Amino acid sequence: MTRVIMHGCNGRMGKMICSLAADTDGIEIVAGVDAFGDTCDGAIPFFNSIDACDIEADALIDFSNAKAADAVMDCCLNKKLPLVFCTTGLDDAQLAKLADTAKSIPVLRSANMSVGVNVVLDILKEVAPKLYAAGFDIDIVEKHHRMKLDAPSGTAVAMADEIRDALDENVDTVYDRSERRAVRPHAEIGVSAVRGGTIVGDHDVIFAGTDEVVTISHRAYSRAVFAKGALTAAAFLAGKPAGMYSMRDALA
Repeated sequence: MTRVIMHGCNGRMGKMICSLAADTDGIEIVAGVDAFGDTCDGAIPFFNSIDACDIEADALIDFSNAKAADAVMDCCLNKKLPLVFCTTGLDDAQLAKLADTAKSIPVLRSANMSVGVNVVLDILKEVAPKLYAAGFDIDIVEKHHRMKLDAPSGTAVAMADEIRDALDENVDTVYDRSERRAVRPHAEIGVSAVRGGTIVGDHDVIFAGTDEVVTISHRAYSRAVFAKGALTAAAFLAGKPAGMYSMRDALA
């Protein structure tokens, strides 16, 4: 049985993960932590601060926000607790700290926990160099619900990074063309964000060539796909040696 502390238990994803875990064999949410509220589902110990949580566990899943990231890393480091880190929007200093944390404890970080998105990343690594070399321009359009705070999404950034790393030449990632009046250069990846309604998560990678367009898309219709991935990651990470892991490792 993998015992998990859910940090951010009262958020949308935290609630989904706690609900799904109740019906998942081999995993148990043993404590919930959230800065808001005074209980999770009433059935597990609840804490308003990660530092106050004194429950023994095999892993911690963090689905909160970037403001809490440093405290989460410090706590997991002090307790030698494997960390499934799902929060996006970290700054450069926090990313560097996470990398340092992974030198002492196992950390699994992924911009997106779904199986489908991680397969799409593999596909992009394969097809992007061929289409780019053939003259196709590359843009990414992501859409999320109006409550999502960060833009672009971590998944869109991960897609752009995957493509850029796969190409044989340097390309720029461009997030805003509003102040530029010029022909689009080939050596760039455009990223656009849409926020509205209750869109769970849509990502389109557009390869636009002469007289043809190839689009690779992923649609999430429920947060359950991310919750399943987070639980899979926690079960995988428990007992692993220190290091930085990805969802690809958990799904291998």
